[in-house]
Amino acid sequence: MTDGFATRAIHAGQEPDPTTGSVITPIHATSTYAQDGVGNQRQGYEYSRTGNPTRSALEECLASLEGGKYGRAFASGMSATDAVLRATLRPGDHLIIPDDAYGGTFRLIDKVLTGWGIDYTPAPVTDVDAVRAAIRPNTKVIWTETPTNPLLNIADLPALAQLAHDTTTRLVVDNTFASPHLQQPLEFGASIVVHSTTKYLGGHSDVVGGAVITSDDEIADQVAFLQNTAGAVPGPFDAWLTLRGLKTLAVRMERHSRNAENLVAALRDHPKVARVFYPGLEDHPGHQVAAKQMRHFGGMVSFTHVDGEQAALDACARTRLFTLAESLGGVESLIEHPGRMTHASTAGSLLQVPAELIRVSVGIEESEDLVTDLLSALE
Repeated sequence: MTDGFATRAIHAGQEPDPTTGSVITPIHATSTYAQDGVGNQRQGYEYSRTGNPTRSALEECLASLEGGKYGRAFASGMSATDAVLRATLRPGDHLIIPDDAYGGTFRLIDKVLTGWGIDYTPAPVTDVDAVRAAIRPNTKVIWTETPTNPLLNIADLPALAQLAHDTTTRLVVDNTFASPHLQQPLEFGASIVVHSTTKYLGGHSDVVGGAVITSDDEIADQVAFLQNTAGAVPGPFDAWLTLRGLKTLAVRMERHSRNAENLVAALRDHPKVARVFYPGLEDHPGHQVAAKQMRHFGGMVSFTHVDGEQAALDACARTRLFTLAESLGGVESLIEHPGRMTHASTAGSLLQVPAELIRVSVGIEESEDLVTDLLSALE
């Protein structure tokens, strides 16, 4: 019998230390390892850029939670994204990205990869026919987020995976918003999953990291090669903090989702809210798809202010419990203005976000307190 998700989050890759019996994975704070003769490494470790036991424990746990064979940990979500793009693309290749992709992903592709001969097309990942129409003979990757950041659109993962299979492209899914507790893209046919582990996986806003998970042997080898060669790896303490965060991921995601649902119910009928973006709403265009491929609908909520950009900025500045800050997925609630903050790099592009948009990362505080705080800020 396969252990359940919450059990694997606590135990996968985390057997008691064989030397001391420590039930918590030790922080192996070392840069190098003694060898028992030239090329005779103990347990395969030679240098901590290449491999570290604390990082190995994290990578095994990440792979288990996403249902993959291989996990690779990185120093940030963007370094994980960069490694995947460099492993799957060559000069002259083309990829498809969401037309509301995360600003950092857009910036990397638009400002860096295009300089190396990579071309891209934004497309609505909610529309499989539109994605199909964007595919060219040199298209190698369909990159998607679901829910997307910040408009919380939903991609039909089985349909996109079938499209990728039929066109010999690879489907890559940034699963940061959902977390593997709510959604496991490999199960639906994705080739690669990417995470900013800074967010829900770490869960406490105290560590920056990224991850790549796949069951493809070739991709795993290529990503591991780049991980070692480029060296964007997490230190052992960062790996340990992320591993600690994973232990409570299941219970946190349940609370994040429940608090978000309560907040959405309060926002829907508020006179200062023009529109709420949340896949848990029955009238959300992607609700039915999300209900099939997600356990719950997550802790991210976006909405637009009826009075425009300045009113949205003012509301962001008036909250007490929602901290005005970038990032997401921590135990504390955060609020931000995407157009001026996380998605400023999309200004003037096809991916520019609405100026009146507010994005909140709903934490695990008392639900009633969060509702009161945000409604007060709007009023």
